Amino acid sequence: MLTQDELKQQVAQAALDYVLPLLWPDSILGVGTGSTVDRFIDLLAAHRQAFRAAVSSSERSTQRLRAAGIAVLDLNEVPSMALYVDGADEIDGQLNMIKGGGGALTREKIVASVADRFVCIVDESKLVEQLGGFPLPIEVIPLAREAVAREVRQLGGQPRLREGFTTDNGNQILDVSGLRYGDPAAFEAMLNNIPGVVCCGLFAISGAQVALVAGQQGVSRLELQDE
Repeated sequence: MLTQDELKQQVAQAALDYVLPLLWPDSILGVGTGSTVDRFIDLLAAHRQAFRAAVSSSERSTQRLRAAGIAVLDLNEVPSMALYVDGADEIDGQLNMIKGGGGALTREKIVASVADRFVCIVDESKLVEQLGGFPLPIEVIPLAREAVAREVRQLGGQPRLREGFTTDNGNQILDVSGLRYGDPAAFEAMLNNIPGVVCCGLFAISGAQVALVAGQQGVSRLELQDE
């Protein structure tokens, strides 16, 4: 029986095998945040000559990439990226995701939006039939924290401030349990339209195109067909 750490290592290797054939010497690779991505970065270090640079979704990943000898560019310098690789806290069969357990949801969503393809890497514990078991992170401007919390309660959620945590953008996070997502994309748009919300951790309007899922029998691939 493989441990969760072993599954994370397995899917990180699968992600490396997936992206390397798609990289060119002038390629820019988008890199997300989290423990599974940390393993991907460590494996990527040996292949840093295969692409030009990375764009990172967090200060944590930026530091790890640079320590691995990989150049990191500001997103404002990058007009496009072929690939973005990141994990998820939950992902369903339609590749809608809940992200933000590590607090980098806003930058993750921004960097992912520039990439042609989002490759999500997870272990099988993150694959669910329906989103909602993991509390939804919502990044909020501190001034609006209680106003947003009241709106979320009206939607049936139970918000809780992530104590002692500030995002890389200088904001706070409400972790919201009890929400139900009949139409994830519509729900994401509604949350993002609440004044004071910087970004919610629901990734459905632009979800992943590919998911690599590590399980006891190996790594499986879920893929959406290009429209």
